[in-house]
Amino acid sequence: MTRPLHRLARSLVLVTAIATLSATSVVAQPAALADVLIRGGSIYDGSGGDPYVGDVLIKGDRIVAVTHGASGARAETIVDAKGLAVAPGFINMLSWATESLLLDGRGMSDIKQGVTLEVMGEGWSMGPMNPAMKALAIQRQGDFKYDIPWTTLGNYLDYLTEKGISPNVASFVGAGTVRVHVLGEGDVDPDAAQLGKMRALVHQAMQEGAMGVGSSLIYAPNAYAETPELVALATEAARCGGMYISHMRSEGDHIEEAVDELIEISRKSGAPAEIYHLKFAGKANWGKYDPIIARVEAARKAGQRITADMYTYTAGATGLDAAMPTWVQAGGYEKWAERLKDPKIRARVVAEMKAPGKDWENLYNAAGTPDNLLLLAFKNPELRQYTGKTLGEVAKLRGTSPEETAIDLVIEDGSRVGTAYFLMSEDNVRKAVDLPWMSFGSDEEAAAPEGLFLNAKHHPRAYGNVARLLGKYVRDEKATSLQSAIRRLTSLPAGNLGIRDRGTLAPGYFADVVLFDPATVQDHATFEEPDRYATGVRDLFVNGVQVLKGGEHTGATPGKVVRGPGWTGWPGGGACAADPAKP
Repeated sequence: MTRPLHRLARSLVLVTAIATLSATSVVAQPAALADVLIRGGSIYDGSGGDPYVGDVLIKGDRIVAVTHGASGARAETIVDAKGLAVAPGFINMLSWATESLLLDGRGMSDIKQGVTLEVMGEGWSMGPMNPAMKALAIQRQGDFKYDIPWTTLGNYLDYLTEKGISPNVASFVGAGTVRVHVLGEGDVDPDAAQLGKMRALVHQAMQEGAMGVGSSLIYAPNAYAETPELVALATEAARCGGMYISHMRSEGDHIEEAVDELIEISRKSGAPAEIYHLKFAGKANWGKYDPIIARVEAARKAGQRITADMYTYTAGATGLDAAMPTWVQAGGYEKWAERLKDPKIRARVVAEMKAPGKDWENLYNAAGTPDNLLLLAFKNPELRQYTGKTLGEVAKLRGTSPEETAIDLVIEDGSRVGTAYFLMSEDNVRKAVDLPWMSFGSDEEAAAPEGLFLNAKHHPRAYGNVARLLGKYVRDEKATSLQSAIRRLTSLPAGNLGIRDRGTLAPGYFADVVLFDPATVQDHATFEEPDRYATGVRDLFVNGVQVLKGGEHTGATPGKVVRGPGWTGWPGGGACAADPAKP
């Protein structure tokens, strides 16, 4: 990303002046050279190197100097960072703040953990939308009611920042969104003309600043996409400097084939690829950690850039759609619910739920027992009495089998029902947090323990994913070092996304800066009490504006759209070619 010349020149002048002050003995204090001076903290610059005590100076929305030792500089605002870690703002590589930021632009649960960039787009994105998609999205809304005045992904991102949000935002374009735009929600394959339209939509999103293409292949209708379709969309992203990122087709019984597919898509398209929330789901698959990591390492050694992200918990959270075969869901929720009322179809679904999925990812079976499925979110107020109970408990209360209960809840709720699945091994989580190519994503919205957010229970990762990494795994268990964890919360994901002026504390970079206490940073959210803020992050700056002061939100909303390398607004028009490639 190229900065305007006047900004670069201004930064160079300020850096030169500060360097002069540091190198010479000055009796008379000069006028303030910066807006903010963060003084005397332990600087973790995002590189992964050892920390050093020094100062960070901010002018406007940029960092103008990072010094080893005291700078001797002055500023309008001086922040004493002695005893605190000073780091680049953290990047949430898998955010579902798409709707929550429309409701509450503060992004509280993430801001309180030092997150300054929310990266969205796991298979679904908030654009491109056609009239039918808008109407259906409004029809299916739960407690969060909002208009959809935007059409494209770029429109949505601009709408957020014009509304006013605290964190920065970025997004992949959803492969599922593009598919529905052209093909609807059925289990169909695109013909050449339709695939050309899908590629054109990806190209447009990349020109608007999308980071690449995201897929989510265990869910209908995303699951209906075959490998060649995904290669074509990823190729369009790669032409614009973007990447392919995927919730793979399996994270359990067929994880080997799923990793191979992701590597194949990357190789054939030329796009770097990332695995969303890498995990080994189901006890029978816990032993696959070493061979799967070896698969990824082999691809990396062969020259492919394959990376991953994760959340720091042994339970995932999704819906009861992940407990039922994808064939019954073809055509969208309404047709799914109608089919489930047919006794013959219902009996077939129950039978398939009880067995490992042959051509679908059966998380119900992987969980091992219905008591490992925790019900988190209902659309129907009459069903909220079951929030926080397991599927096994609700089945006993209702006097029906767990499978029948799950089917009934989907029909009665008018939704897929938010559900947590306890699937993973703590040993595997502990090992994965130290992988050098592993970033971190909450896979949750940016919530607050107030208002409409309290109508459902969140997975605790919404409030604790980053703090749990820094507290439990870094400080308490020493599963990885602090400098390594910070690198993989900052410069690694920024580099993977092609963002050149965020993710590092360096002159000229945007002033996204977090100050936290490594000795006290801690997550407090649990599955029993999930809506509890993390502690230990004292101050947070987003684009040079203080959003968190003394651990409390200032009310500031300086968040900006962070664009990918294909954005036509970059000098020279961005990395995209003029027109999408012919299929």
